[in-house]
Amino acid sequence: MEFLCPLGFVLFFLALGFFVGSNVERSHFRDLERRESLHRDFLVTQVDHFPFRQGGAKPPVIVMADTVIACDYLKAFLAFWRNLFGGEVRSYNRMMERARRESILRLIEAARQQGYNAICNVRLETADIGGSVVSPQNNRPAMAAIQATATAYVAGMPSS
Repeated sequence: MEFLCPLGFVLFFLALGFFVGSNVERSHFRDLERRESLHRDFLVTQVDHFPFRQGGAKPPVIVMADTVIACDYLKAFLAFWRNLFGGEVRSYNRMMERARRESILRLIEAARQQGYNAICNVRLETADIGGSVVSPQNNRPAMAAIQATATAYVAGMPSS
């Protein structure tokens, strides 16, 4: 009977972590989709030159954005077990997807704020700043940091 009480606490907090973490993640994905829909007209490319650059417009500038997204403790704990047995750690893939999309949106918002309507030469640099998995030696959840840079410029409409 004494064993069931601590087990109940553990199960309660695991369930709480699952529901809260999943809700936060879904909420962030909804916010990303909403913000991306606002910038559908914005040209984003990874080429290193300025496609459709409008002559006589403002000179191009560098825009930068930093993003750090953390994995919650429950997903990090489950990733630890996945790491023991092997396989794809999907929770980390979703964390990296959120970080990449957030970084690109921040680049777009920074460029738009300065009066530009396009970015090119988009580069994303990633770093693991929290450790890869929760373990007895490392009780911090995994975090992904992304530093994004791009060149903002004014693009004209392409001729058909």
